[in-house]
Order: sequence, then C-alpha cells, then structure tokens
Amino acid sequence: MGFLEPRRTAEKALVAVVQEAYVHGISTRAVDDLVKALGAGGMSKSQVSQLCTEIDTRLNAFLSRPIEWRWPYLWLDANHLKVRDGGRIVSRAAIIVVGVNKDGKREVLGVATGPSEAETFWTDFLRSLADRGLRGIQLVIADDHKGLRAATRRVFNATLQRCRVRWMRNALAHAPAKQRAAIVAMLKAIFAQDTKAEAVTQWNTVADALREKQQKLSAMMDASRDDVPAYMDFPKDHWPQIASTNPMGRLNREVKRRADVVGIFPNDEVVIRLVGAQMLETNDEWAVARRYMSLEALAHVLHTDTVRLPAVVA
Repeated sequence: MGFLEPRRTAEKALVAVVQEAYVHGISTRAVDDLVKALGAGGMSKSQVSQLCTEIDTRLNAFLSRPIEWRWPYLWLDANHLKVRDGGRIVSRAAIIVVGVNKDGKREVLGVATGPSEAETFWTDFLRSLADRGLRGIQLVIADDHKGLRAATRRVFNATLQRCRVRWMRNALAHAPAKQRAAIVAMLKAIFAQDTKAEAVTQWNTVADALREKQQKLSAMMDASRDDVPAYMDFPKDHWPQIASTNPMGRLNREVKRRADVVGIFPNDEVVIRLVGAQMLETNDEWAVARRYMSLEALAHVLHTDTVRLPAVVA
C-alpha cells in the first residue's frame, strides 16, 4: 500500500489544480491543456469535464438550497469587480449575504452579481432569498446602497442598519483636517450612550452644534439619523456585531485576494463560481465553529420564552 501513496497524493494535487484553475475562470478546454502541460496523462478530457461539472453542480446546490428556520439578522456587502461585457470592461457588484439563524450560527445564504444601486436588482435578489424560505428578518446590516432600503422594507418588512464604520468614514470626509479630532470625539460620544433614546438625543445635539460651520456634515447627520443607530433597538450584547458590516471583513479580503489573481473576469458566471466557492469553504468552517451569538440573547430577538438546545445526534 505504501507504494500507492505517492500516486494518490499526486492525483489529489492534480484534482486541486484543476478545481482551482476552473474556479478562477479557466475554461474546461484550457484546463485540459493545463493537465497535459503538467504531464498528467492519467486524467482524460472527459474526466476534466466531469470534474468541472461536479464543481458547478455543488456550487449551484449550495447557492439555491432551501433556507429554513428564522433569521433575525442579515448582513449584505458588495465587492466591486471588473467583468467583460460585450467587449467592454465594466464594474460589477458581487453581493454576499450572511445570516444568523435561531441557533446563533452564521451561514452564507446567497451570492449574486448586479448593479448595487438599483432598487429592482435588490428587490429581485431579496425575493429570491424569500422564495427559498428566508423568514424572520428584523435587521439588515449593509452600506448605504440606493434602493436597498426600499427593497428591504418591501420584501422583509425589516429595518436597514447603515454600516456605522463606513458612515463615520464618510462623515469625516466632510470635516476639516484641523477639526477632525474634535469631530471624531463628538461623533464617538453618540455611540457611547447606553440606550438608543440617549444616543438620538446626543446625535441631535452634535448635529445642531455643527450646523453653522459644518453644514454638509450636519445635513448628512439629519438624513441618516434613523439608519445609523438602528442597531440600538436590539439586545446590547449584539451591538458589536450588528452595528456595521465589519463581520464581513474576512470574507471580503479573501474575495479581493482571489479576484486580484483573476484581474478581469470573463463573465458574471465566473464571478459567481469564484465567490461561491470561497463562500462554500467558509460556510463549512462556520458549521463546526462555536455559536456567533448566544441563544439567550437571540431568545429576546426571536420572542421565544425558552431556549432550546439543538438535538445531539448519537
């Protein structure tokens, strides 16, 4: 048996090369040429084609699977990638959606591509999630994408939480350099409050204080007063996770790292394949990781009287 181990190891390595190449947008025919260039005559063209088909089948099953239970929180974020479209190179948003279920576990629920500012895109995407069974959404955490707010209310009747970190970054873009430190302290004082009522009072105080000399900043604060502190209506234990899209940071960094290898994607299908493959890997990791949120705190959000632990399989 020991003599077979090097061969088996080489076969596994070859399969990994084929999978990685295909996921990164190399065609089946080009993958076949790559196998030949590696001197791996043991893998036929039909085997390469079958392996690539299996990858697509698995990804499609993952991204279209039924969504069960209730999901109180939903994070949405977009990575803007370069894609060829009719001879032109355009920017396309690759959307990732992550949810927390009733057991406090995170799952990747969907991946899509489209214009991130279009309300029709968001409505169709959210409806596709609802059609798969997504229910119970109370808060959607995302950046300030035009059209997402209306789509969120229309499809899920949920509240939109505008990412606090990105909002702060945008707000400080309106602050003069010499006054930035003072304005940062004023804004941070808002989010240091213990309740939403206190935070809104502090918000109005800061906006009024800035109104005379920082009109753009105060106007921005007036327009976003409902969206940025929305997370404060939920259990305080959850505030660090639901105030921003920061929980998506690791996913976005990995997508960007892999996208940089590709550069320009040949089409949207390859975007979905690459991003979907990464999300599938992440989802498998989360399945065996500890809970992202405690059952006790989630019980208050889900309005359940008792906390039930998942059944243990013998």
